[in-house]
Amino acid sequence: MALRLYTYWRSSAAYRVRIALNLKRLDYQSIPKHLVRNGGEQRDPAYLSVNPQGLVPALEHDGAVLAQSLAICEYLEEIAPRPALLPGGPRDRAVVRSMALSIACDVHPLNNLGVQQYLRREFGQGDEAVRRWTHHWIARGFVALEELVARHSADGLHCYGDTVTLADVCLVPQVYNARRAEYDLSRHPRLAAVAASLEQQPAFVAARPEAQPDAE
Repeated sequence: MALRLYTYWRSSAAYRVRIALNLKRLDYQSIPKHLVRNGGEQRDPAYLSVNPQGLVPALEHDGAVLAQSLAICEYLEEIAPRPALLPGGPRDRAVVRSMALSIACDVHPLNNLGVQQYLRREFGQGDEAVRRWTHHWIARGFVALEELVARHSADGLHCYGDTVTLADVCLVPQVYNARRAEYDLSRHPRLAAVAASLEQQPAFVAARPEAQPDAE
């Protein structure tokens, strides 16, 4: 199957999709779009004709283009069911989705590059204010997720049960972002332990931002 991933090495949303592709052992072509250079290559008309949202990632498969990282991951789950990123029962799947969405919808969007640029440009905020903003929303999301991992992890090495799920696919990139923001992860020992374990797995290692062909 022909898979083309529009990506950026430091995009945590693209990072999620790279992990999922690697876990499912799907070959893909990486097409980098630099989110800063020349005002952001994701805003170029040529890319907007591919993905009108002007965001990465986008996944092209047999002529169709899919956007939004979790939608892409669920698509991969359907076309390549093994290894499964969602558990078998409907309640279990709902819990895993809720954990993944708590990152993808509640934490990440408030701290992404576009929001940080807007805070600086429109409200005149400096680095320290932006850092406080970022830490506030990471803490708010991670406190809740720490409790959910306490309830649902079977081994302390995964967010849910004892195998990799969509929740883990979302956690590792967000922990990467937290480290970049110099956030104190010792406040969330369960999340730190899960991330540290997952980051040693080959699929996660290969997806790391620094391992990407466009890494700076």
